[in-house]
Amino acid sequence: MTSKVGTEAVPVRNPWTGACDYSFTPDTADTVAAAAERLRAAQPAWAAAGVAGRAATLRQWRDALAARRPQLYDALSEDTGRCLLAATEIDGVLAAIDRWCDAAPDLLAEPEGQSRRMPSVAFRWQYVPYPVVGVISPWNFPLTLSLIDAIPALIAGCTVLLKPSEVTPRFAEPLAASIADVPDLADLVAVVRGAGDVGQALIDHVDAICFTGSVATGRKVAAQAAANFIPAFLELGGKDPAIVTASADLEAATTALLRASVAATGQACQSLERLYVDATIFDAFVDRLIEKAEQVTINWPDKHAGQLGPLIFHRQADTIAGHIADAVAKGATVRTGGKVEEHGGTWLRPTVLTGVTHHMAVMTEETFGPVLPVMAFDTVDEAVALANDTRFGLSAAVWAGTLEEAEAIARRIDAGAVSLNDGALTSLINEAEKHAFKLSGLGGSRMGPAGLMRFVRKKALMAQSGTPVPLTAFDEANLSVEA
Repeated sequence: MTSKVGTEAVPVRNPWTGACDYSFTPDTADTVAAAAERLRAAQPAWAAAGVAGRAATLRQWRDALAARRPQLYDALSEDTGRCLLAATEIDGVLAAIDRWCDAAPDLLAEPEGQSRRMPSVAFRWQYVPYPVVGVISPWNFPLTLSLIDAIPALIAGCTVLLKPSEVTPRFAEPLAASIADVPDLADLVAVVRGAGDVGQALIDHVDAICFTGSVATGRKVAAQAAANFIPAFLELGGKDPAIVTASADLEAATTALLRASVAATGQACQSLERLYVDATIFDAFVDRLIEKAEQVTINWPDKHAGQLGPLIFHRQADTIAGHIADAVAKGATVRTGGKVEEHGGTWLRPTVLTGVTHHMAVMTEETFGPVLPVMAFDTVDEAVALANDTRFGLSAAVWAGTLEEAEAIARRIDAGAVSLNDGALTSLINEAEKHAFKLSGLGGSRMGPAGLMRFVRKKALMAQSGTPVPLTAFDEANLSVEA
C-alpha cells in the first residue's frame, strides 16, 4: 500500500498580488524514500570521483544554473515579490559554487601527523562524507538558503535531498531542471516538495540534516534527528541587538542600522530587531532615523521600483501587527510606519518605536519584519545587559567612535557574530566562522571552512612502522614498588 504524506494540490499565494496563482502536488513518503535510496546508491561513486571530479561536475551545474537564469529569476521574483534580491540570490549561488570549488582542494587535503608518545606511529586522517545530507530550507531567501548547505555538502562528497518551503515553491521547478541538465548530477541532488510532513519523512532517510527556520520547528527537527542518531545543523531565529554609544557617528550609524534592520523587509534572521542608544544622543539619533525611514519606498505599484518588497508569508503580517499592538498597549509610541498596507499583497513601511521595554514582545520575540524599536541606556553595562537579555544569540552590532571601543563592547555580547561600526555583516561576509548562541542554532558553522568540513567525518589511519607493543608490557609484574 502506498503511504501518503499529502497528495492534494497545494495552492500558493503570490506575495505581490495576493492571489493564489500557483499550485503543486506534494511528494509522498514513498517518493521521498525512493529519492533518498537513489542518492545513497550513487554516493560512493561520487565520493570516489575526488575533489577535482566533483568540482568539474559542480562547475557544469554552475553553467546550467546560469543558462536557466531567466526562469530562476521569474520564479524567484514571483515567490518573493522582489526583483533585485531575486537576481542577487542567483548571483550569490553562482559565486558560492566557484568559491567552494576553489577552496575544497586545500580543505579536503588529508593531513598527516606523528605520535610524540610513540614515534614509530604515524597517522593521517581520511575524510568520510555523510552519504545523504538532508536540507530543509525556509521561504525568506528560497534559492540562497536551499543551496547554502547543499553546495559545500556536494563538494565534500555527499549527496543532497532538498525540501524547499511550501510557501515559495515556484523556483524548485527551474532548479530541478538545472540539475537534470547535468547528467552526472541527476542522481546526486533530489528536490522534493511539500509541507512539514514531507520534511519529517525526509529526516528519516538522511545521514545528516540541515534546517533553517523557526526555533519551534528546529526543536522538532533536532528531536527527530536525535532519535535517528544523526547530526543536526540548525540555523534558527534571532532577536539581534545593536548598541550605539555616545561617540558614534550618527549619520553613518543611522544609515547602516536602518539598512541592517529593514533590508529584505526585515525578513532575514540577521536583521537588527532591537536598538539601544546612549541617552545623551537618543533624541538626535531617533530624529535622524525617522527622517531616513520615511524616505524608504515600497515596490508597489511598480514591482521594479522601491526598496522594500512585500511580506512573503502573509501570516507573518499578523505576528508583526501583534507585536506593534502589544507595544502600543503597554506604552510604546509609533514614531513612523506601523500600519500594514494591503495592495493585493501585504507591505509594511519601516516602523520606528520608542518608549519600549523588555516587557513587550517586540523587544523579546522575533518580529521578522521592518520594525525598529529604540531604547535608551545610561551606561555601557546597562546596554550590554539589555542586549544579552534574550533567548537568542545569532548576531549583533555595535556602533562607537572607534573600532577599538566597539570591539570592547562586542566581546561582552552573547552572539555568534557582531558587526563593528556596521550591521548585519553576516549577510555579506562568508569567510568568518561563527556559532549561534542560545536558541539561535545548533551545530557547526555554515560560514568559513567549517561550512564544508562539517559534512565529513574524520577517520584516523594509524600506521606502526616499528615493533607493536606486546601483551607482556602489561604484565602486573612490571609495576615497581616505588609506584
